[in-house]
Formats: sequence, C-alpha cells, structure tokens
Amino acid sequence: MSVDLEKILRPVDTPLPKFPAKYMTLANGQEMVVRQAERDEIPDILPHVEPLIHVERDFYNIVAARLYSELLAYYTYRVQDEYVLVAQIDGELAAIVNGRSVSPDVGMSYHTFSLRRGLRVGAHAFATKMEYHIDILKQKEVLIVAESGIGFRRWMIEYNLEKRFHIPHELGGCPSWSLTKELFDKARNTLVVGRRPVPEHLLAKAKAGILPPSDPPKGPEDLLAATRSMLDSTATSLIEMRRKQGGKIQ
Repeated sequence: MSVDLEKILRPVDTPLPKFPAKYMTLANGQEMVVRQAERDEIPDILPHVEPLIHVERDFYNIVAARLYSELLAYYTYRVQDEYVLVAQIDGELAAIVNGRSVSPDVGMSYHTFSLRRGLRVGAHAFATKMEYHIDILKQKEVLIVAESGIGFRRWMIEYNLEKRFHIPHELGGCPSWSLTKELFDKARNTLVVGRRPVPEHLLAKAKAGILPPSDPPKGPEDLLAATRSMLDSTATSLIEMRRKQGGKIQ
C-alpha cells in the first residue's frame, strides 16, 4: 500500500540533459568549479544552508528558508524537473543555484545563493544557470524574480530583463521577469565566463566531497543594518520583536 501511494505522490521527472561542468578563474586568482549536484549529495548541502535562515541581512533568511525547502523537496522527490548546481572553490561550497524546467520552451529560476561574497561568485553562478537553460536545455526564456536589491541589480538591471507581469512566479505568485535567448546572447561577452572541460584534478577535488564554506555570510553587528531591508530605518520594529521574544538587546 505504502509503495503504491509513493508512486502517486512522486512526480515523474522528464529526462533532462546533464549540465556539463565548467570552471572559471575568479578575481583573486582562485579557480571555481560549477557542476551539477546529484540527488544523494543534497544531505551534504543542507547543513550549510540552514544556519543562514537566521541571518537577517540582504534577505538571506527568506532565501535560505526557501532554498532549504526546495532542496529537501528535490531530495524527497516532491518537485518535478528540478536541478541543482553547486559552485566550489578547492572543494568548498561557494554557491548554490537551482531551478526547474516548466516546459521544453520555458525554464523557472528558483534561487542563486552565494556563500562567498566579494568575488561575483553569485553572479557567475547565475550566468552558468542561465547557460544551462538556454544552451543545454534549449529553452526560449527563463522566468526570474528577485528577493533582494542585490538580486534585482544583478539580474533585472544587468541583463535588462523583460517584464512578464502577467505570469505569476512559483516562488510566491509575484510578477515574473524573463531572460530570453536574445537577451542572454547579448550578455555573453560581458557576463558569462568559464571554460570546458574542467581539468581532471579540479573536478576530482569538487566531486570528492562538498566542504563547508570557510567564510559564510554573517548577520550584521548592528540592528540598523538588519532592518534597512525592512524599510525601518529606526530599528524599532526589530528591537520590539526581539524584546518580546526575550532576547537581549545590546
């Protein structure tokens, strides 16, 4: 009975081509590998996402919470046609990007999650994700939303995305923006970097295991930095919330 029920609950994935791993040299000279994460690697990724659920900075909290659930849904076969790509530097987890295929022509971007800041790691990972949709899956457009000002600048402005406000996005029903193949082609020379094939020693290091990020994002030291994104420049709402929860306010 339980086996038959699981067959009903589990969506049937469409066979999709695998993402061919690539690598790139970052501004500090380090080399970053971007590859597809297998389903059985998800438990190794989740512990590095969970702590950021509590980081009240640049909307890391909501992005981490949503990404955690998306990864868990992928691992437990509760979402259809999802993929997960990871970026690694010397084996360390530097970024996670995920999304899914909606149809042969349309892709759905979920999240771009950077665990290493200051080197455009997230921007490179996002470009690689778009490359997967447009060049590998051969889709005509990818539906995208942003949850932070940084994301809006990186995706909507840098790529000059087109409005698809009549299409609600799966992340919460908010209006979608679209990266078309034509827009992606215009951005190739300036925003898309990386080479293939990945040298064997780099790929072997990445596949040997997902190592913890050495310098993950941390919460702000002052409350004002945490609340700027909440449109409360006085920090009073956050102070009051924490006081009610019994927290200590410095």
